[in-house]
Amino acid sequence: MTSNHDVLIVGGGPAGMMAGYLLARAGVSTKVIEKHGDFFRDFRGDTVHPSTMEILAQLGLLERFLKRPHNQLTSARIRVGGREWTIGDLSHLDTPAPFIAMMPQWDFLDFLRDEARAFPAFTLAMDEPVIDFILAAGRVTGVRYASGREEYAGKLVIAADGRSSLVRQRPMLPVEVLGAPMDVLWFRVAKNDDGGDALRGSVEPGRMVVLIDRDTYWQAAFLIPKGAEKAVRAKGLDWLHDEVQKAFPDMDFGGDFPRSQEEVKLLSVALDRLTSWSRPGLLAIGDAAHAMSPIGGIGINLAIQDAVAAANALGRPLARGETVDRLLYRVQKRRLFPTRVIQAGQKAAQDNIIGAVLGGGAVRVPFLVRLLDRYPLLRRIPGRILGLGVRRERVRSPAA
Repeated sequence: MTSNHDVLIVGGGPAGMMAGYLLARAGVSTKVIEKHGDFFRDFRGDTVHPSTMEILAQLGLLERFLKRPHNQLTSARIRVGGREWTIGDLSHLDTPAPFIAMMPQWDFLDFLRDEARAFPAFTLAMDEPVIDFILAAGRVTGVRYASGREEYAGKLVIAADGRSSLVRQRPMLPVEVLGAPMDVLWFRVAKNDDGGDALRGSVEPGRMVVLIDRDTYWQAAFLIPKGAEKAVRAKGLDWLHDEVQKAFPDMDFGGDFPRSQEEVKLLSVALDRLTSWSRPGLLAIGDAAHAMSPIGGIGINLAIQDAVAAANALGRPLARGETVDRLLYRVQKRRLFPTRVIQAGQKAAQDNIIGAVLGGGAVRVPFLVRLLDRYPLLRRIPGRILGLGVRRERVRSPAA
């Protein structure tokens, strides 16, 4: 069917919802297409960084966003060698929200949806799986749904459908794989005390665990060597419970722990990026353009920056009814450098720390960690990198 929308966005994650909001705000008829019936899924980043909240402030949304339930982190700490080390400080940042807001991503996406609905140009379709793109004379002109129905975009299709994006499956665009030495087992454990922090991490020989505070429970991320899922599951749930308790001996998890293997999910970690983010009629952003490691919780915030850059480059010409194929390269040109920098840091941490630890090697507290813990002023450097990222964007797309 012919669409009434100039832009079709495949995927209702952070990149897709923010791009949909900004383009609709500019008066561009935009439809976001989400394959699930809701946003509730556990495999989503919960860390909304100061760089993202800067964007919300520029849009006049920050005050309403912060009224939603969340926890605030102003420092980054890690447990290594049986003690806590403070390695980052965000409290000094000259930004509207100098902290990390720990908020379940489904709440963040619900917030963007509710705000975007204020714009007549915005449409959100839920429970609509897209299975293919429509091509005409080498140009992407629309999407094909699982039902067999087709829909055409007036100007552009944006792929914001994550690391398993159609642009990778078909393949529509080339991918450069950087690799990852680990996967993550993801499950809930009881929260019988406040734990002291909204985010806690433990690094010991052969074991790495992260706990995320979800108010009434901890979401546990248990790192395992890449491809070791079967062997780890064979050790049983009692072993897994003991490992988590050993990682945090000062915490009381009680008896509320997964009772079946079905309650323990696998997150397959990937680190890669497209070498080209666009082709005529099609642009990829967010995880569709660059799958990030969970290290630092940066993925959601990088995706938001992509969406802002895309709207900055394309919003005004789209609002004027122009064809934007010749402008698509600008998004990659703007966002490739920060992607490379962040992925280089993640790969260094994976190869030099995580891979060695999961391999059972001795855990030596890096000199840099000791230095940051000892001198509070130095913690501002990683705090700034973590909180504000590299080449952060400012909203320049128009408001209709």
